[in-house]
Amino acid sequence: MPKKLTLIILAILSFYFAPAQSKIEKAEESLKKQDQTNGYYTETNNYDSSSSNSNSYFGEMVAELFIGLFAYTAYGVLVESPFEYNSKSHNAILTKRVYNTTNTGHYTYEWNDNSAIGRTTISTKYIFENPKLQGNHLNVDMRFFNRLALEVNYLQLWENNTNFGHDALAIYTALGKYHRVRTKAFDGWWGLGASYVDGDVNSFGFTYGLGAEIFLGKPISLESSFNQTLVNQSTVNKFNALINYYINQYKIHGGYEYLKIGNQNFSTVSLGAGFSF
Repeated sequence: MPKKLTLIILAILSFYFAPAQSKIEKAEESLKKQDQTNGYYTETNNYDSSSSNSNSYFGEMVAELFIGLFAYTAYGVLVESPFEYNSKSHNAILTKRVYNTTNTGHYTYEWNDNSAIGRTTISTKYIFENPKLQGNHLNVDMRFFNRLALEVNYLQLWENNTNFGHDALAIYTALGKYHRVRTKAFDGWWGLGASYVDGDVNSFGFTYGLGAEIFLGKPISLESSFNQTLVNQSTVNKFNALINYYINQYKIHGGYEYLKIGNQNFSTVSLGAGFSF
């Protein structure tokens, strides 16, 4: 009996003191490079040359037709369709300040004292999942020529746990953005870029994203965005939903942010502020 009791106690103690990982450590581990062995095979096919030659011209014509249709459709969806050339949004002009007038967001249709060639917005956002896991976003969004923008984002996460110790993870993202929908009440964009995941991951990845902001009336707007980074056969996903409150060139925002880093999920509350110039 004493031996059994001793074994039970040792098993409990070994389980309690066994090495464990924090959420950040697990996320980093799942993003690290993985060696994969790919198998290849060679297949030999014998084709009749005369049949191949007779079908090649027709195949090329069909391929060119589909490529042309795809390019035309993609341009219309991603950039601008012919039906929009004569619309007000085609010549929409960037504003210096959001809600300078009651119902005007990022764009106006006439050049005036509130019009701008470019505008930079710097914002910071504190996020937290619980008292032990917190983070911060530092974001710089530079707009120019009405339709284009460059966004640079720095995300820093900290986790402090009595059992696991202190861990941190930083993700740097640069995104070239095209503002596809430009009206007084709505702004929608998509973008392409790259991210660098610091720490034990130490890897770059391709990033794409999209987002929108709807202006409900001075001084409130609703904003949402999503971007995904492909890194080492895994992904880093970011989704946020915000309520913005504008005061002249300043804004205060709060909302929800969801992160999926590798195989780890982070559901956080966010609160921050920003200014434009």
